[in-house]
Amino acid sequence: MKNREFQELLHSIDQARAIHRGERRPGRVFHYEPVRVRAIRTKLGLTQHKFAALLCVSLGTLRNWEQGRTAPEGAAVALLRVTEAKPEAVLEALHVD
Repeated sequence: MKNREFQELLHSIDQARAIHRGERRPGRVFHYEPVRVRAIRTKLGLTQHKFAALLCVSLGTLRNWEQGRTAPEGAAVALLRVTEAKPEAVLEALHVD
């Protein structure tokens, strides 16, 4: 890494610290709507056990999501959003009876 690039990196770290301390505002902020896991499961008419199996997650993980202790991430969020939008297609694709 060249010195100039390293100095830019250090400057970015200083800016991040200032934002964290509340001394500076971030350049942009992203807001994401939380995935409504329980509502999606209820719409499908599945038990927690069957919905957890559909998503290939443990029952405990699903319960944590539904109770707001943790939140789904990555591919799970994508699958949940598709399930919310097109439940029949997901159930058909995953061969759920």
